[in-house]
Amino acid sequence: MSKLLILGGGFAGMWAALTAAREAHVAGKSLDVTLVSRDEYLTVRPRLYEPFEDGLRAPLRPVLEPVGVRFVPGEIGNVDAAARRVRVATGGSETTFDYDRLVLATGSVQRALPIPGAEFAYDIDTFAGAGRFDARLRDVLREPERTGALTFVIVGAGFTGIELATDMRRRIRVLADAALAGRARIVLVERNTMVGPDLGSKPRPILEAALRDVRVEVRLGVSLTAIDAEGVTLGGGERIASRTVIVAAGLAANPLTADLSAERDALGRVVVDDYLRVPTAPGVFAAGDSAHAKVDEEGHSALMSCQHACPMGKHAGYNASRELLGLEPRVYRQPMYVTCLDLGDAGAMLTSGWDREVQQTGEETKALKRTINTQWIYPPKGTREDILAASDIDGVWPPPT
Repeated sequence: MSKLLILGGGFAGMWAALTAAREAHVAGKSLDVTLVSRDEYLTVRPRLYEPFEDGLRAPLRPVLEPVGVRFVPGEIGNVDAAARRVRVATGGSETTFDYDRLVLATGSVQRALPIPGAEFAYDIDTFAGAGRFDARLRDVLREPERTGALTFVIVGAGFTGIELATDMRRRIRVLADAALAGRARIVLVERNTMVGPDLGSKPRPILEAALRDVRVEVRLGVSLTAIDAEGVTLGGGERIASRTVIVAAGLAANPLTADLSAERDALGRVVVDDYLRVPTAPGVFAAGDSAHAKVDEEGHSALMSCQHACPMGKHAGYNASRELLGLEPRVYRQPMYVTCLDLGDAGAMLTSGWDREVQQTGEETKALKRTINTQWIYPPKGTREDILAASDIDGVWPPPT
């Protein structure tokens, strides 16, 4: 039986496995599909700026096992593309997995700031990281009169930094009270000279107004030069007393991409062809944050986002499985692009297209964002037939209601 091995249990890896299982089912043929991940849960990373709870992740086994995908918990050691072999540490020992096709979907990691004291910073890039930040937030709110306890410095004014900054006062209200939330000082630091540097100019007035509305101090064109247990030092020497510094910038592809003798972009992502194949590594596909992929004919590439990881994962699983089944693969294209950004008490914003044309704001958009975050991006549920139906590359998940 042909072996399809998928590395990574995030959005791309999960959908690659499910779609591959569906293609084998539709073809009426057998295919050994195995997914390896260090975590038995899919972490819903787009929600990690929200108050911490178990619902920010979803178990993988209940969605994989009903469709015949084998799940292996383990730490991926290295990929030997020439031998078509992957080394995995699992169950206290080391195991080697051979494959006929491989989907690399190991996601991205947040790089530590290259400054003294970076170990004092928190992040919300992983479920564990979000848990550590939540514990820290609870701790400082118990001692609000301590110097720097109510000052929160957020590094990076991109998607995550803006969503976290605008949501901070609400989080403090939930954990403590409105009085402490009102006293809190939220400082958003961005080395670029504008907020949302990757979002373009059209949404910027709305972003700037939202940050003002929720009283976030924005420091543009500056970087941190040092962090310690009591605060941060900015370029130019300014000192901000803060017991909580959160880094929301600096993503790069998982270092496992370096195991492939392949072209990589500035973020460490493997450059793939139109079918998400790695040209210099026969039998290997890449998807999600591991892949630099073309999404349209206008020169745009996929972003490190759930919005791109899910369809990319489906296409990678579809193409890898169909090659093994002797069927035609399909070119990956995803020309439609939207952004739905949570702005905390200031509402939310929806844009469309790569020029980020603002489509709507306000409560309707806030409700849409809640639906996306709590329903649309979660794994499918139900019977085996329900999960296979949701894994159709041409289908829509979740189904319209």
